[in-house]
Amino acid sequence: MAHLGEDRFSAYSCGHPAHVGDQIHPAAIRALRSASMRVPLSRPHGWDDMIRGSSPQANFVITLDETTLPAQPNWPGQPDSALWAFADIADLGKADEIDRAALQMLYALRRRLELLTSLPLHGADRAAIRSDVRDLAHMQ
Repeated sequence: MAHLGEDRFSAYSCGHPAHVGDQIHPAAIRALRSASMRVPLSRPHGWDDMIRGSSPQANFVITLDETTLPAQPNWPGQPDSALWAFADIADLGKADEIDRAALQMLYALRRRLELLTSLPLHGADRAAIRSDVRDLAHMQ
């Protein structure tokens, strides 16, 4: 999102605090570099960092792992949410399989985010935007 809509959006990534690694997965770094996209400089962090009072308030929360839904916190400001479920590719086995899956996931996410950044968000009906963002989950 930061790559595609940097002038219109602020994007933050977080995950279940008990399952956040110490570093970005090497396959994700290779996929970003192969697509000429900037690799984030910050370390991965849990969603507990995003619910503190000093954290930026989100307009949307997009979840990629449906197994985390029951454990997610009440997000400050009650942002709209969507589930764009992807399989966990980190445990696929061989490094080349993981790399291929990471690149496929990157391009699938990129296409959805391109469409998200093209939505007319200002002045639009909030329910319609929420529906559009959720519908993007069904893109191949």
